[in-house]
Order: sequence, then structure tokens, then C-alpha cells
Amino acid sequence: MATLLKWYKPLLPRLSLFYRKTFTSKPLHSKTNLRVRSFSAINCGSKSPPCTTSSESNLSNSLAIDGDNFGNSSREMKKELWLYNTMSRQKELFKPKIEGRVGMYVCGVTAYDLSHIGHARVYVAFDVLYRYLKYLGYEVNYVRNFTDVDDKIIARANELGEDPINLSRRYCEEFHHDMTYLNCLPPSVEPRVSDHMPQIIDMIKQIIDNGCAYTINGDVYFSVDKFPGYGRLSGRKLEDNRAGERVAVDSRKKHPADFALWKVSGIFFAHFAVSKGGEPFWESPWGPGRPGWHIECSAMSAAYLGFSFDIHGGGMDLVFPHHENEIAQSCATCHESNVSYWVHNGFVTIDSEKMSKSLGNFFTIRETLHDCVNTVTQYDEAGLKDSIPSGTATCINKFQDECLTSMLDDLHTPVVLAAMSEPLKTINDLLHTRKGKKQELRIESLAALGKTIRNILTILGLLPDSYSEALQQLKDYALKRAQS
Repeated sequence: MATLLKWYKPLLPRLSLFYRKTFTSKPLHSKTNLRVRSFSAINCGSKSPPCTTSSESNLSNSLAIDGDNFGNSSREMKKELWLYNTMSRQKELFKPKIEGRVGMYVCGVTAYDLSHIGHARVYVAFDVLYRYLKYLGYEVNYVRNFTDVDDKIIARANELGEDPINLSRRYCEEFHHDMTYLNCLPPSVEPRVSDHMPQIIDMIKQIIDNGCAYTINGDVYFSVDKFPGYGRLSGRKLEDNRAGERVAVDSRKKHPADFALWKVSGIFFAHFAVSKGGEPFWESPWGPGRPGWHIECSAMSAAYLGFSFDIHGGGMDLVFPHHENEIAQSCATCHESNVSYWVHNGFVTIDSEKMSKSLGNFFTIRETLHDCVNTVTQYDEAGLKDSIPSGTATCINKFQDECLTSMLDDLHTPVVLAAMSEPLKTINDLLHTRKGKKQELRIESLAALGKTIRNILTILGLLPDSYSEALQQLKDYALKRAQS
């Protein structure tokens, strides 16, 4: 899992994911001054009318840190998160539109097959971002959609002789199982395309009314010539653009880069029916049909976050055409449409040696922590002293500084994982070496070191519910790899 990471229901309760503590050889006191990264906004340049979004009251942008068993007092922590913004092509300081709150939309899977490692990369990356924003004290409204109406779904359903909506529902459930296995937190909302046809149709109407789309025999196309900012996210020039994935070549279009907002279907029966060999369609002002791929995310993000929100994310492969087209659609609907930060994770690279090392690293982390917990629990917590040796304090402080600096720097998780080697070595020495077993305040040191590492693993979503169970799973996986 570690090799996959780089950067990143009504609202869930705020999670206290880990504490930032500065350890000393005396009773401890918490201090911190955090840094983080963020994205730039886009000026739509559309002549469409302003849109209305719900107002929210400002919240405090500070995070109180609880005390711990070593005498740390609660203090406020300042946070400066920096994120790489695809729009500006640089790291930017994260500043939410509403103090204390974050709206984040991440493009979900098209549910026509089982998820693969590329999907894992996307949703693990944004799970880390979600967790870290919550750790920083933000109230996060995390929206991640399901595409359950799409040409790929229809084609697969026809192959299997299955209803397209039922097929996509089944793969949505499989995706949920995968996310649970990966220890990803559920998003705040998981909208599906099939449940949002009124919003999609209303947005298409508005785009047409604003002169940015045209109809051809029931099909509706967005006119890229009408949006001067087209290409800003991807850096493409309009004359160089070609039809992208899922965009069929159509000689009827006014410009080759124009893309479908609505696709006409066959004979219409009632409000929902099936034609063309199992193709779902809905009634619309332009005739029975279904939406194009891009319009769905513009409509659903606006429905749950408004036209102006903080973070829009997804895999790097979505920059063009999907996210480029989303920007055009949203701005053509509402000239106040504004996403502050466009965040994209990179691609997965396969390297068997590195993957093997990663497996070994995680086995070592969990096996050391397992022994640490077993040792500490043999002692009465109330009897532990409120101080630790200076060497242990230095180790913990250095580890925390490296972790927090790296996480605030575009969620640079590989550095965080590498930084664990020193505190893990210290734990191992305290557990197994003659010198370590004789060290003064040994149990207090183990407790402090173990808690610090567990807190960091929690924010990365890597802390198992049970060390024993996790270790057994790793052993089974290692045995399976050895036999293959």
C-alpha cells in the first residue's frame, strides 16, 4: 500500500486521528507550527448569470490538541497545508472558501467491472487527504460519485444478458468491499448518475440557454468555441484537441472537440424504459436518452457542494478530457463556478522488488508494534511516570517533525514511512537488546514510541484493528507469493 501513495451520510463526526506532541525528558508540553499545500482558482470567463449557493457560517480554523498520559497540556496548532494544483502547475497554500470547512469532490468509478490497482491508487490517495484534512480540524464534506450509466456498462450488460442498472449496482457493492479492505473511510456522500437525472437535465437546459450548446436530432453537444478558457487545465490548445476516451467521432459536430451532453435513444416508453438491446434512457426536452459522460460530475458536484468549492480530485488520466470538460460545463452554467484546487494523483508503477520490500517493511512495523503493545499492557498505566529519557524524547520529536513537515508538503507519504525506521529501531532495542531492557523508564519509552507511531499510521489509514490478524494476513500473503 505504501508504494501507492504520494501527496493527495451527512458529514461524519470529526476524528481525532493523531496528536502532535513534543516530548522532553521532563513532563511533556505540546508545541507545533504546521505547514501544508493547496490549489489555485479558475476564472471562468463565461457570460452566464450568477448562481446561488447555500451559505454556511464560518468555523474556527484552529485545532485543539488533547492532553495525554505524559502530562501534555492542550494547545492550539497552526496549520499550513500545501498541495500541488494542476491548474497553476505549482504547490499552493491551502485556504478553504469557508473557514474551518472543506468541500471535496472526487470522481468515482464507472461500475461495469471489478476495481483494479489503479483505482486503489486514486482512492487510497484521497483517503489520506481526507483523513489529514480532518486531522487538521476541518469539517470535510467528501463527495465521491458512482457512474452507473455509461456505454461501457451497457456493453458489459448486453454481453452478460443483465440489466445495466442492476449490473452497475452489483459492481458498486464490490467496490465498497474493496474500499473496506483497503481501510478507506467512507465519503460523506456517494451520489449515482441514475439518481440525478433532473439535476443533469436542468444543467443542460441552462447551458443551452446560455448559448454554449446546440442540438442535432435529439443529441446535445457542448460548443467548445463558446468557452474561451477551454484547455487551461490540461494545457492543450483547442486546435490540437481530439476526441478523447468515450468520445465518438461525429461528423455532425461543429468542432471536433465538441462533446456530448445528452445522447438520444430509441423508442421511449414511460419515464424509464429499455431499448437498443438493453440501453437505459430517460425523458428529456430533447427526446428520450441518457447523459454524456462529463455532465454527470458537474451536476452532482454542484448538487452537493455548490458551484464554488475547494477541491476537485481524481486520477491524472482524467485531466483531459473529463475535468477539462467539467470546467467548461460548470462555467457555462454559472459564471461564478470556481474550484480552488484541482488535485490529481499519479499513475501506479509496478516494481516487484520495491513491492516486496514494502511487504517486508509493513510486516516489521506491525510485528514490532505487536510486541510493544503486549509488553506495555503488562504494566499498570496509572503507575507509569510522566517523563521519558532525553534520547527517546529526541527520537520522537525528530520523527514527528519529519512526518508533519512531509505531510504538510503535498502529503509526501514516502518520507513519512521512511522516517519510521529510527523509532522502530529504538522500540526493537528496548524490547530485545540487553542494554535496552535495562534502560531507565523503559516502559514509558515504549508506550510513548508506540503511541506516536500508531498515531501516524492512523492518519495514513494503515493501522489495523488487530495486529495479530494483520500479521497473519501478511504471513499468508508472503507464503502465497513464495509458492507462486
